[in-house]
Amino acid sequence: MENIAVVFGGRSVEHEVSVITGMQIMENMDKTKYNPIPLYITKDGKFLSGESLKDFSNFKNSDFSQAVEVFFKGYNGDNNLYTVASKKSGLFGKESEGLEVYSKIDIVFPALHGTYGEDGCFQGLLELISLPYVGCSVMPAAVGMDKVIMKKVFQSENIPMTDYFYFYREDWEDRERIINKAEELGYNLFVKPANLGSSVGINKAKNRESFIEAVEVAIRYDRKVLVEKAVENPREINAAVLGYENEVIVSACEEPIGWKDLLKYEDKYVSGAKGSKGMKNQKKNLPADISDELRLKIEEYAKLAFRAIDAMGDARIDFLLDGDNIYVNEINTLPGSLAFYLWEESGISFKELITKLIELSKIRYNQKSENITSYDSDLFKNTSYGAKL
Repeated sequence: MENIAVVFGGRSVEHEVSVITGMQIMENMDKTKYNPIPLYITKDGKFLSGESLKDFSNFKNSDFSQAVEVFFKGYNGDNNLYTVASKKSGLFGKESEGLEVYSKIDIVFPALHGTYGEDGCFQGLLELISLPYVGCSVMPAAVGMDKVIMKKVFQSENIPMTDYFYFYREDWEDRERIINKAEELGYNLFVKPANLGSSVGINKAKNRESFIEAVEVAIRYDRKVLVEKAVENPREINAAVLGYENEVIVSACEEPIGWKDLLKYEDKYVSGAKGSKGMKNQKKNLPADISDELRLKIEEYAKLAFRAIDAMGDARIDFLLDGDNIYVNEINTLPGSLAFYLWEESGISFKELITKLIELSKIRYNQKSENITSYDSDLFKNTSYGAKL
């Protein structure tokens, strides 16, 4: 049986959403194959583990008294989680602290939403210690998280999107220039932090006053702000992609309903939720009521967007429809989106989805293990660089 460290929480405004995702993964994992080990990252960055972290009530009550603080050493090939344990030397000896292996980890399943998790930061740590993990590697995770870079990549693949521009926080000091640029694009506009998810910090601007207010909110969350032309009276269609490289499949399409302008954080995770289902509770048509022609185009663009950023595992791609015109809005990579309910509609259970994602992680890890990472040469011997600095 393989030990799967499910990592959740983290230093992100999406901390609570991540905890729910982590709970869902551990609850639905195939226990005949895998032993889920909770690895909770607190809001201030501590790593905690222990069986008590499988009980959601402890998060509701902020009770971590039974949890154990753990850490990775950061050595290449050392896949152990460590803790600091008290040791006594001899029967009457003094107690001292020493490192102790808490658990061996075979594969990591990141469930970290937002910054320091969904953006490739945590994946970079796992790369350094050569520990296999589920989902996108560093580069596609970072590209999928940064909405501006994502759009630039999509443009290179001729993926249709709405018009946009972006600017940095310091550019807002010359706000008239930014406002003029926005008005050249034309209201209505969406103003978004470039590196956040779950609709946090996003607002719709219908005039100059609301644009200024929207920017003032967005720049509190990120140094880079995206401004997009809004599609008037759009239909939102979402579909998920599962796989790696050219072996990918697309889920059923969904259409969220009952929203106006923008699905807020509360619409996605709070309204009607019982604490465990997340966006599954949001009102939707599943499958979406669209023609076969539109569905096939959406599937084609979903695969293209997935491969464009070199994604792997599972990702949800969000589309906007204006009549028969299709615009790709964004890609939400795992762990930002498991979209398990879309796969359930497509005949793949949540348990099967988790198993497929774990198996995909092994393929990527084995591929990377074949790469040459050192090159022997006589460079040091042949250089005339001096002995003193």
